[in-house]
Amino acid sequence: MIAIVDYNMGNLASVKNAFAKLGKETVVESDPAKFKEYDKLILPGVGAFGDAMQHLHERNMVEAIKEFAASKKPILGICLGMQLLFESSEEFGHHEGLGLIKGSVVAFDEAAFSEPLKVPHMGWNRMFTKPHPLFLNLDEEHYLYFVHSYHVICDNKADIIGTTNYGYDFASAVAHDNIMGIQPHPEKSHKNGLAILENFIGL
Repeated sequence: MIAIVDYNMGNLASVKNAFAKLGKETVVESDPAKFKEYDKLILPGVGAFGDAMQHLHERNMVEAIKEFAASKKPILGICLGMQLLFESSEEFGHHEGLGLIKGSVVAFDEAAFSEPLKVPHMGWNRMFTKPHPLFLNLDEEHYLYFVHSYHVICDNKADIIGTTNYGYDFASAVAHDNIMGIQPHPEKSHKNGLAILENFIGL
């Protein structure tokens, strides 16, 4: 069974509906004491990093998520949920993250863009992927739907399994053992997004 973490910071219905399209029942779970009962965990997220971490702390979910990660069962962070897996973020000040993957979250550096582009990065863009079980059976060009103003920087480049270009190349998918994250929204990415979720189900 897959749990979708409910900490009042994610588009839970859309994620749940995407799994339902694949014939997979999920549970929207708000009780951290029950996380250990599930086989897999989805950490969604929409909004600001600091607010999200505050909500996780207020709901006593931080240690429960870390314990789940230590159990070696799969975790998938989506959009802000992926960013929360990292050690820190500079979004509206300095905020500590879950620290499950070494690295940080930074704003797009518009001064470094190869061409003038608007931030947030919003819409369809291509992900260039490394071989990984999450990426089986995707269309050749891997177009997915993005909405974000910040992106992750991995301390260990081996943790990067997907990159996307928006002004410059940035890490758009990561994996460290059982801990995975994708910056785009699979629930909004039609066939390719559903393929990623189906692959997560099969892990």
